[in-house]
Amino acid sequence: MNPDEIEIRRLKVSTHIGVPDEERAEAQDLWISVWMQPSQDFTGLRDDVSNTVDYHRVSIELAELASARPRHLIETLATDIAEHLISTHPLSSVEVKGEKRILPNT
Repeated sequence: MNPDEIEIRRLKVSTHIGVPDEERAEAQDLWISVWMQPSQDFTGLRDDVSNTVDYHRVSIELAELASARPRHLIETLATDIAEHLISTHPLSSVEVKGEKRILPNT
C-alpha cells in the first residue's frame, strides 16, 4: 500500500444490478473496495480529520450511491463511484474494485 493512500476494502452495499430484468428485480449485495490517494500527503494532516478524506463519510456515500438507482453493469457502478469520489473529495486518484457473487462456484 502506498503510504499516502486510504483504502476501504470490501464494503458491503446493496443495489439493483444486472443485465436481465429478473436479476435487477431484487436487491443484491456487492462488495466494493476503493483506493483513494488524497491531494494532501499524510505529513501535512496535523492529526486533523478535516485535512483528509473522512473514510466513514465515504462509506456512507458509497452505500447511498449504490442504492440510488438500478444499473445493468457493475462497471457503470464503478465509474459512478470513481466520478463521485473525485468530484466531491480532495483526491488526486481513485481506484475501484467491485465484487459480485452471481456465478456458480465463485
